[in-house]
Amino acid sequence: MDKSLKQGLTAFIESHIPHFHAKRLQSLEGIQLKTVLKRKNPYLFKAKYVESAPDLVRQLLDAHLSSQEETIFGDFLESLAIEVCALVYSGRKSTSEGIDLEFDRDGARYIVSIKSGPNWGNSSQIKKMREHFKQARRIYGQSKHLIAVNGCCYGRDSKPEKGDYQKQCGQAFWELISGEATMYEDIIEPLGHQAKARNEEFLGAYAKVINRFSAGFIAEFCQPDGAIDWPKLVAFNSSREQPRRGIPT
Repeated sequence: MDKSLKQGLTAFIESHIPHFHAKRLQSLEGIQLKTVLKRKNPYLFKAKYVESAPDLVRQLLDAHLSSQEETIFGDFLESLAIEVCALVYSGRKSTSEGIDLEFDRDGARYIVSIKSGPNWGNSSQIKKMREHFKQARRIYGQSKHLIAVNGCCYGRDSKPEKGDYQKQCGQAFWELISGEATMYEDIIEPLGHQAKARNEEFLGAYAKVINRFSAGFIAEFCQPDGAIDWPKLVAFNSSREQPRRGIPT
């Protein structure tokens, strides 16, 4: 990799990755037990024979955090991809609806919709992306040779040609926007900047939430002998009428 590109890549990641960790911690500190209980499927945990309140709380919290982290890190990867392309091809955030990145390469204008991974949407969402590509083509008219790309930051797709657009995933996507075949590997090392210290801070806060949630759950949703009161939990999650008594947060 070119030295200036490596320096620019490293500088961007090291200056922006703390925001990911801060948002991750913020999503943990601002969460409430009642919010998680209302969003998750209580029948699933009963079917999995989860009978320990701390185990149930941990699984609930982990499921919530996993979806939160995917969203937060997905936003970071999109900004990273735009920055990488800006350093190499003067890529920029597009002003066209639904288009995240546009840049010129080899005599063509690329318009890119960036997603984290290849399995990101259903048929209606893919149709919406295609409509955004068509709209961008109408705006440019015949003035540019346009190539529409669904760029995925990780994963693979064995059939990248989709007719009216390309789907470039993982190595192929990072190479397209950087011209570097190893870019998908090169971004790994700087991503670890201060990761250990940041994760230790997160785990400290995580343990406190587990303890607080467990105490609140046991007080409200466990019987005197310690068993989970499943009918009460399901009623809180799914009954037509909300319970009058609140639960600890």
